[in-house]
Amino acid sequence: MSSETTSATATGVLFVHSCPKALAPHVEWALAREIGRTVKLEWTPQPLMPGFVRATANWRGPAGTAPAVASSLFGWQQLRFEITENASRIGDGGRWMHTPSLGIFHMQTDRAGNGVLTEHAIHAAIIGAAGDPDVLARELRLALGQSWDEELEPFRGAEPGDAIVVPLHRVG
Repeated sequence: MSSETTSATATGVLFVHSCPKALAPHVEWALAREIGRTVKLEWTPQPLMPGFVRATANWRGPAGTAPAVASSLFGWQQLRFEITENASRIGDGGRWMHTPSLGIFHMQTDRAGNGVLTEHAIHAAIIGAAGDPDVLARELRLALGQSWDEELEPFRGAEPGDAIVVPLHRVG
């Protein structure tokens, strides 16, 4: 990373929607490696999956923290998580989503948090549709991560308000 990138501060939120209880300490160790300090999340039971837990954490650190955390976590197929990185002074933000059945998805976000489709993604959808409006709609849904949103939505809404948010700050 350039000194410009490492000096820019970003913020975001990590949502671990479902994690086997036995894997929770490993998630904290992976976060600690990326954040640069010990991490202790407040795990609560995941009501949709007995034996699983969930946690939410706000974070603040150098730009690029979210993709580093997503890279550390996506290899564990039993996890469902999302991490966002809000836009910083050096660029737009992003959102990474992971589910066991779909793998990982990334979408660029603007300063308001809206998902951004680049002209290349739109062009690819148009070319892939070959004039078929149903295929175009499917290609655009794929580009927007709709399948990930649909799979994660029940976990986002499970007993709202009971997840505990823990702030994380990266050293550096």
